Amino acid sequence: MKRTGPTNVHLRRLIHYLRKKARENKAPIWRRVAELLERPTRMRPEINLSKINRYTAEGDTVVVPGKVLGSGALTHKVIVAAFAFSKKAREKILAAGGEVLTIPQLVERNPRGSGIKILVG
Repeated sequence: MKRTGPTNVHLRRLIHYLRKKARENKAPIWRRVAELLERPTRMRPEINLSKINRYTAEGDTVVVPGKVLGSGALTHKVIVAAFAFSKKAREKILAAGGEVLTIPQLVERNPRGSGIKILVG
Protein backbone atom coordinates (compact mmCIF):
# COMPACT_ATOMS: atom_id res chain seq x y z
CA MET A 1 0.00 0.00 0.00
CA LYS A 2 1.32 3.42 -0.92
CA ARG A 3 2.01 5.85 1.93
CA THR A 4 0.11 9.12 1.81
CA GLY A 5 1.02 12.43 3.37
CA PRO A 6 4.41 14.11 3.62
CA THR A 7 7.48 12.04 2.79
CA ASN A 8 9.92 14.38 4.56
CA VAL A 9 10.94 12.50 7.72
CA HIS A 10 11.50 15.68 9.73
CA LEU A 11 8.05 16.96 8.81
CA ARG A 12 6.40 13.64 9.70
CA ARG A 13 8.10 13.70 13.12
CA LEU A 14 7.03 17.30 13.68
CA ILE A 15 3.39 16.47 12.85
CA HIS A 16 3.47 13.50 15.24
CA TYR A 17 5.06 15.69 17.95
CA LEU A 18 2.43 18.43 17.52
CA ARG A 19 -0.45 15.95 17.77
CA LYS A 20 1.08 14.46 20.93
CA LYS A 21 1.52 17.88 22.57
CA ALA A 22 -2.04 18.88 21.60
CA ARG A 23 -3.38 15.84 23.46
CA GLU A 24 -1.08 16.23 26.47
CA ASN A 25 -1.74 19.95 26.98
CA LYS A 26 -5.33 20.09 25.71
CA ALA A 27 -4.20 22.70 23.20
CA PRO A 28 -6.14 22.47 19.90
CA ILE A 29 -3.86 25.08 18.28
CA TRP A 30 -1.10 22.48 17.88
CA ARG A 31 -3.52 20.00 16.27
CA ARG A 32 -4.53 22.71 13.78
CA VAL A 33 -0.89 23.49 12.97
CA ALA A 34 -0.27 19.75 12.40
CA GLU A 35 -3.25 19.59 10.02
CA LEU A 36 -1.93 22.57 8.06
CA LEU A 37 1.55 21.00 7.83
CA GLU A 38 0.06 17.75 6.49
CA ARG A 39 -1.17 19.51 3.37
CA PRO A 40 0.63 19.04 0.07
CA THR A 41 3.66 21.30 -0.34
CA ARG A 42 1.93 23.53 -2.88
CA MET A 43 -0.94 24.10 -0.42
CA ARG A 44 1.26 25.11 2.53
CA PRO A 45 1.37 28.86 3.14
CA GLU A 46 4.30 31.00 2.09
CA ILE A 47 3.96 34.21 4.08
CA ASN A 48 5.86 37.41 3.31
CA LEU A 49 7.16 39.68 6.06
CA SER A 50 4.83 42.43 4.84
CA LYS A 51 1.85 40.26 5.81
CA ILE A 52 3.34 39.49 9.22
CA ASN A 53 3.90 43.22 9.72
CA ARG A 54 0.31 44.01 8.70
CA TYR A 55 -1.45 41.47 10.94
CA THR A 56 0.67 41.65 14.11
CA ALA A 57 1.44 44.18 16.80
CA GLU A 58 4.52 44.76 18.93
CA GLY A 59 5.40 41.64 20.94
CA ASP A 60 2.97 39.23 19.21
CA THR A 61 3.81 35.57 18.72
CA VAL A 62 3.07 34.07 15.30
CA VAL A 63 3.30 30.54 13.95
CA VAL A 64 3.48 29.92 10.19
CA PRO A 65 2.81 26.30 9.16
CA GLY A 66 4.92 26.75 6.03
CA LYS A 67 7.67 29.10 4.92
CA VAL A 68 8.37 32.73 5.79
CA LEU A 69 9.69 34.79 2.86
CA GLY A 70 11.63 38.04 3.03
CA SER A 71 9.51 40.34 0.86
CA GLY A 72 8.50 43.49 2.69
CA ALA A 73 9.67 45.15 5.87
CA LEU A 74 9.09 44.40 9.53
CA THR A 75 8.71 47.51 11.69
CA HIS A 76 8.16 46.00 15.13
CA LYS A 77 9.37 43.13 17.31
CA VAL A 78 7.57 39.82 16.83
CA ILE A 79 8.34 36.23 17.69
CA VAL A 80 7.96 34.10 14.56
CA ALA A 81 7.96 30.30 14.49
CA ALA A 82 7.75 28.47 11.17
CA PHE A 83 8.65 25.24 9.45
CA ALA A 84 11.11 27.11 7.20
CA PHE A 85 12.55 30.60 6.73
CA SER A 86 14.27 32.19 3.78
CA LYS A 87 17.69 33.62 4.60
CA LYS A 88 16.50 37.20 3.97
CA ALA A 89 13.40 36.76 6.17
CA ARG A 90 15.50 35.46 9.06
CA GLU A 91 17.87 38.45 8.77
CA LYS A 92 15.03 41.01 8.64
CA ILE A 93 13.19 39.55 11.65
CA LEU A 94 16.37 39.60 13.74
CA ALA A 95 17.22 43.12 12.53
CA ALA A 96 13.81 44.35 13.72
CA GLY A 97 14.57 42.96 17.18
CA GLY A 98 12.28 39.93 16.88
CA GLU A 99 12.96 36.26 17.46
CA VAL A 100 13.12 33.37 15.00
CA LEU A 101 12.05 30.00 16.43
CA THR A 102 11.32 26.52 15.18
CA ILE A 103 7.84 25.20 15.88
CA PRO A 104 9.05 22.70 18.55
CA GLN A 105 10.87 25.54 20.36
CA LEU A 106 7.62 27.51 20.46
CA VAL A 107 5.69 24.48 21.74
CA GLU A 108 8.21 24.03 24.57
CA ARG A 109 8.03 27.74 25.40
CA ASN A 110 4.21 27.91 25.31
CA PRO A 111 2.70 24.40 25.62
CA ARG A 112 -0.91 25.63 25.93
CA GLY A 113 -0.56 27.84 22.84
CA SER A 114 -2.17 30.85 24.47
CA GLY A 115 -1.77 34.19 22.72
CA ILE A 116 -0.38 32.68 19.50
CA LYS A 117 -1.65 33.65 16.06
CA ILE A 118 -1.59 31.22 13.12
CA LEU A 119 -0.91 32.95 9.80
CA VAL A 120 -2.04 31.12 6.67
CA GLY A 121 -2.41 32.23 3.05
